[in-house]
Amino acid sequence: MINVLVVDDDAMVAELNRCYIGNIPGFTCCGTASNLQQAKERLARNDPPVDLILLDIYIQQENGLDLLPELRTTKRPVDVIVISSAADAATIKTSLHYGVVDYLIKPFQFARFEEALTSWRQKKSLMDNQQFYQQSDLDLLIHGNAATPDEPQRLPKGLTPQTLRIICQWIDAHATSEFSTDELAAEVNISRVSCRKYLIWLAQINILLTSIHYGATGRPVYRYRLQEEYHELLTQYCQ
Repeated sequence: MINVLVVDDDAMVAELNRCYIGNIPGFTCCGTASNLQQAKERLARNDPPVDLILLDIYIQQENGLDLLPELRTTKRPVDVIVISSAADAATIKTSLHYGVVDYLIKPFQFARFEEALTSWRQKKSLMDNQQFYQQSDLDLLIHGNAATPDEPQRLPKGLTPQTLRIICQWIDAHATSEFSTDELAAEVNISRVSCRKYLIWLAQINILLTSIHYGATGRPVYRYRLQEEYHELLTQYCQ
């Protein structure tokens, strides 16, 4: 299990991120900190060890960036993803200079959040488990594999072109509709678990936008809709 520390002084945002983390298999929120001192104390305690930090920039009277040089100086084996409304070039350049592995500008879609964590895990696994690399491995580590609007992506292991075609054809026929995993799974007659895998991947390559809704029980329901600018790419998967 990958332990994630959330550093954010907004209790509602911290709780939302904690819930997001809980919805990604293999990740768990091991704590939250509302200021940098709490974050440092949690890192010093290191029980359980923190693998990843989700770091806000604007924290009360502090600057979250001040944590980054300390992490580098102490050589703690922990990576950082910045999640902040700070979108100025100076802040982003400083963050990248200190080696943050991703940067999410608030507000963001759950799919982008999930992509940040799962892509980091994939790269970390590659770095931890290989002594030598092929060029394709380095390309993945350095450049990632983000899709462009006119460039189809290779399907991940476990997904099939046939099922993807059925799902994309339904989405194409309901291009202006918002839908849930359960609704789509019932329409195309596949299991909910299988359907969600395809929807997550379509969201990761930006074809779908994801929103989260809370019902009376508090259980989150993820709803999806097509991004118009990616309609042409969707139709390529319909063929």
